[in-house]
Amino acid sequence: MVTYINRYKDTYTFTQDSKGDILWEGPFEWCRIGWPNDYSKAYQQYVEDSDASPKIEFEAFKKEIEENFHNKDHFTHKYTMLVESNRNKIDMVDPSGGPYIKTGMDMGYFGKEFKGKIVEDFERVETGYKLLIKK
Repeated sequence: MVTYINRYKDTYTFTQDSKGDILWEGPFEWCRIGWPNDYSKAYQQYVEDSDASPKIEFEAFKKEIEENFHNKDHFTHKYTMLVESNRNKIDMVDPSGGPYIKTGMDMGYFGKEFKGKIVEDFERVETGYKLLIKK
């Protein structure tokens, strides 16, 4: 088990289970949660609007929106309002005072015993979150 004390002196613990996932426990009363973007409606509209061939693929379309989000002259600008949050999946948790944890993060930051343990997903549990680690 690894203990982390944030700037407000709140204590969080990280305990690895037998499957290699990590149980993250502590006070989560004041917490930000993030959800990944869902580009499917935006892409569907782009495909319907586009007579050009070939159309760019879904992953390339997502990248174009992300890189040109504030560029009102870019062809993707009219689709940005169709990007929604996927509220079925958590990709970031940030309790007030920390620690901020997101998908893709190496948990080695919190202890050498977790080095190389990359967060793939979050699962809400009664005492906090289970950090599902890439296998």
